[in-house]
Order: sequence, then structure tokens, then C-alpha cells
Amino acid sequence: MEKFLPSRYLVYVLSIAGLIVSLPLSVAYDLAYWVPAVFAVLALLGTYDLIQRQHTVSRNYPILANIRYFLESFGPEIRQYFIQSDTEERPFSREQRAIVYQRAKNTLDKRPFGSQLPMYEPGFEWMNHSLKPVEIVDRDFRIEIGKGCKQPYRASIFNISAMSFGSLSANAILSLNTGARLGGFFHDTGEGSISRYHRQPGGDLVWEIGSGYFGCRNPDGSFSEQRFVENAALDQVKMIEIKLSQGAKPGHGGILPGAKVTAEIAEARGVPMGEDVVSPAAHSAFHTPVELLEFVDRLRALSGGKPVGFKLAIGHPWEWFAIVKAMLETGRRPDFIVVDGGEGGTGAAPLEFINRLGMPLTEALLLVHNTLVGTSLREHIALGAAGKITSAFNIARTLALGADWCNAARGYMFALGCIQSLSCHSGHCPSGVATQDPRRGNKLDVTDKSQRVFHFHQNTVDALANLIGAAGLKHPSELGPEHIIRRVSKNEVQSYLDMYHFLEPGALLKGQTGHAVFDKYWPQADSSSFDPPQLIARLRETKLQ
Repeated sequence: MEKFLPSRYLVYVLSIAGLIVSLPLSVAYDLAYWVPAVFAVLALLGTYDLIQRQHTVSRNYPILANIRYFLESFGPEIRQYFIQSDTEERPFSREQRAIVYQRAKNTLDKRPFGSQLPMYEPGFEWMNHSLKPVEIVDRDFRIEIGKGCKQPYRASIFNISAMSFGSLSANAILSLNTGARLGGFFHDTGEGSISRYHRQPGGDLVWEIGSGYFGCRNPDGSFSEQRFVENAALDQVKMIEIKLSQGAKPGHGGILPGAKVTAEIAEARGVPMGEDVVSPAAHSAFHTPVELLEFVDRLRALSGGKPVGFKLAIGHPWEWFAIVKAMLETGRRPDFIVVDGGEGGTGAAPLEFINRLGMPLTEALLLVHNTLVGTSLREHIALGAAGKITSAFNIARTLALGADWCNAARGYMFALGCIQSLSCHSGHCPSGVATQDPRRGNKLDVTDKSQRVFHFHQNTVDALANLIGAAGLKHPSELGPEHIIRRVSKNEVQSYLDMYHFLEPGALLKGQTGHAVFDKYWPQADSSSFDPPQLIARLRETKLQ
């Protein structure tokens, strides 16, 4: 029964049945007509919910969704007086989600009566404005990536982060890519490779290649040059990104059960339909830092000169240092690096991985940026960042820490209509975004949601332009650590410039860092291995130190 009539339609069906039964009874026995009238109103409401195309939750839960919207309508008042504030993040606050919804719908995003944020509590951050603000006319902020490549790419400053088809529904992927095409920004495929739903709209793609080599794999799971060339040659594919690790579950592999490997997923990933698919924790195409950079060069050549880089969440600092040392020693380097924060993302993972594994974005981005500056490599490598970015201020603070551009996953999910039900891994996503159930996903209207993705990007970038213009800046690239201020105690505030240690250009090459992490681990990092240095290896062998 559930296969043909989902239980979530029960109230709608009962309303129709109640109308059919109560109407003739009321006529025959001269009973009160309010009973069939109530059933008629409910049946009409349910029918409208099913045929309208603006609210996916209503299409999936006819009648019932209206109860949610009704309760939500006075939710702020209930929380304000009895539960919590609109600014409490779990994991995104109502205020954070509301600003995405409003910008995605292209509606008023202003707030009355002042800030609700605790400005005098430690951790509060802000930007200082200027008495000489700037009016920014050209707001199409672009970053050139792969300047030395045959096919460099000018990326938007705000793009869609990695989310695979298989994790997201077909209509969600269609909407994201259509929105990216309309707005002229890129859509990262996620490691699930390039599906028909990425290709159909024609938006710019960054093809992410994970350890499973989906879309470019041999039957045994190893890397296939022939399959890679087929996909990399697509005009849509603007850059190739090797995924070393991700913030949601760094150092963790995965398995996609055969029951979830549909014909479309099998087609995109290049795997047999209906069979379990394993994503190893580590890559098989390389095993050392030098081999990683050789793989980068190999993919750049095979793609015809498109920019190639890698994404990673930062863990052991000596492993990252080993990669940079390999760049210095071999002269090989990626065109870009994307730093994924330990705040996690759309990927479902064990609780310990979500909460306690991987370096948060602020520290990770600072480490990567400082290392590249300290080795005089920063000007040659573009730097992206991802981690709970939903607003213009989130973008500004991330750029001030050293990034060139930002990616967002959950922000764009909110633009699609995600209500943060935290059921992404269950297949029961009420908004039709993170599900492979066609009865849910097909209710997500591509025409409407792609417009919302487009407007969210456009209005967020406009807000960024207004923000930096008020600070007296002409372009986001001018943002630096001196522009972001944090309250560190009740009586003290500091700029990022004063709070964090920033290396001078070439400082690592000169051995003049004054930074404990660099001083301790940089000299011991080895470009030929990801293994720990002798100091750490000795500590692992004893509990006496």
C-alpha cells in the first residue's frame, strides 16, 4: 500500500473520502452541512497543495504541511518568550536561514529595531565602516584561476560547493545547475561525478574526483585515463578538483549500498547498477606528496590545460607541509586549493566525525594561507574556502583570512527550500532536496527553485558589494585581517591582524616564522611521505613523554 499511496497522503485521502460520504448523508437525512463543508475545504486545500509548484513540502505533505506553516508563523513568538532566540545556531539559526530564504525569493531582507546579536559577548565580530564609502557599480566579482593554463577560468567569488547526485535529488541538481548558469557561477559536482542532470542545464562545472574515481574509473576502481578525458573534454567542465578529504568526514571512506545504485547513478559514476560501491578512505593513484603533484600535472595535461587543484580538510599539519615542500622541490603546483572547514557540510557522518574531527575553517584557512605566503607560493595558487557560509559577512570574514573565493553547500540547499529537518541521510527529506525518492524529489519545481538559486547568489553578492563599499573598499580582494574585529572579552576587542599570526612573504624559506606550529613541524615534514616525522613517531610508541 505504501508503494502506491504514501502514508503522508492519508489526511488528504480521508478528506476526500469524508466529503464523498458526508455530502449525500447530509442531503438524505437533512443533517448539518458544515461537516461536508469542512471536508470540502480540506480536499480543496490538499488538491491545491499537490498542483502548486512553489512549496515542495506542501506537495509532499498535502494538508499536513499547512499545519507546519501555521505553527511556524508564530514560532518566533513562542521561541522569543519560552524557548530560544532567532540567533541560536543548531546548526544554522533561524535568522541565518531566513536571510537565505528572503534573498532566494527576492523579497525584502531588511530587519527592524536593531540587532538581536549579543554585541558585548566574547566572540562577536563586525567590520569597521569608512567615512569615505565607495559606490560599487560593477558587482560581478571574478577571480582568475589557472593563469598559466591553456584554459584559465574566471570564477565568481561565491559558488556552489560539492554535493553529489545521489545525495541530492535529480530536480535539486537540475535547479542548482540552472541557477548557476543563470548567474554565471560554478557548480561543484561532488565526488558522484557528472550526471545527466548536471549536463542538461549547461551551467559551469567543477568536476570533483574522489578516491572512488567516479566518472573516470576502471572496473577494479582504479583511475581510468580514457574515461577521464571523455568527461574533462566537456565544455561545461571548467576545472578539475581532486578531493583529498572533506570537512564533514575527513579521513573516512564510504559505501553506497547496491539498492541505492539506480540506473542513473550507475551511469554517472561508471559503476554496475545494483552493486555495492566502495569509496576508499585514501586514493590509489598516488601515495606521496610528490605523486599527488604528478597526478595534478597529469590531469591538467589530459584535460587540455584546464585548471586542476585539490580540496582538503586540514588534519596533521606536517602532512600539509609535506605537500608544500613537494611543490618547492619539484616545481609542480596546483592551480587552486579549496580548504574545507571541520564544521562539516551536507555529507552524513558519525557524530564523532562531525563534532570532533578536522580543523575548523578559520584555523585551517590561516594555516594554508600562511604556509603559501611563507614559501612565496601564494600568488601562484588561488585559494577557495567552504564552511557554514550563508551571508555577505561570512564571505567577507573568510576573504579577510586569506581566501580568494567562497563555496557554499547548505546555503544553496536553503535556497532550494531545505527546512533543516536533519533527515538528509534518511531519504525522507520533506523538501525533496536530499532524497532519491522520486515521489518526494519530483515535487521540487525546477523552474521556481533555479530562480531562487540565482537570486540567492545575486542578492548575496550585492550585499557583499554594499558591505565592502561601506568599508571604503572597491573590490573584495582588498579585504584583509585588519577589516574584521572580534570581541575577545567584555573589555577588549582585537582585529584579526592583531589576533592571528600572519607570516611575511618568504618567512618559511628564511626560517623566520616565530610561530610554534611552523617552527616545530615544518623542518621535519618530508615531501616523499605523508608519514609522521620522527618526533611524532617516537611519541606514538610510548606514553612516557
